[in-house]
Amino acid sequence: MPRKTDTRENILDFIRTFRRENGYSPSVREVARHCGIKSPSVVQYHLDQLEQTGLITRDRDRSRSVGIVGEEGEVPQVPLLGVIAAGQPIGVPSADRWNSEAQRMVDVPREVLKSRKDLFALEVRGNSMVDAMIADSDIVVMEQVDDVRNGDVAACWLEREQEVTLKKVYFEKDKVRLQPCNPYMPPLYHDAANVRIQGRVVAVLRMNPR
Repeated sequence: MPRKTDTRENILDFIRTFRRENGYSPSVREVARHCGIKSPSVVQYHLDQLEQTGLITRDRDRSRSVGIVGEEGEVPQVPLLGVIAAGQPIGVPSADRWNSEAQRMVDVPREVLKSRKDLFALEVRGNSMVDAMIADSDIVVMEQVDDVRNGDVAACWLEREQEVTLKKVYFEKDKVRLQPCNPYMPPLYHDAANVRIQGRVVAVLRMNPR
């Protein structure tokens, strides 16, 4: 049986190599699989010990958040889970999440993480939100919430249509108005029961500087 210190060294080496090759940290299950550890809880225990000894950092409210202490260029990242329509609504694989596994990780300003949990990113398709400074190919950073205020820009899942769209949200009695930020596009009206909020935009990452 390997010593605990050997196991932790293997975990640390794997995390360091994985981050260098992929640009983001491995999941707990990926660590377990690579290091031959049967239980994710055992991996969590070793990560706790590595954190206590000051070798890694973690944000327990975010997945793939392990950082190596002293590693150059340490930048906060969130998972990019898929695309979202800023135009006509489009279908997505799941009403609950886009993908459980990140397509890739994207760098975000450190202030975006402040006092927020469950952040993820989506790539925008379409130009219905251009007056909100959200254009085609931009990446929106979302906080996973199920309730927003009037005027918030949100990812809205349409139950009957099985589609998702990015719009400003306004609650009007038993209806919800999904308002584009483009003068050439009309608002969408839906029964309140047909609209499910999946996240609120907290930051926009410009992919094509304008």
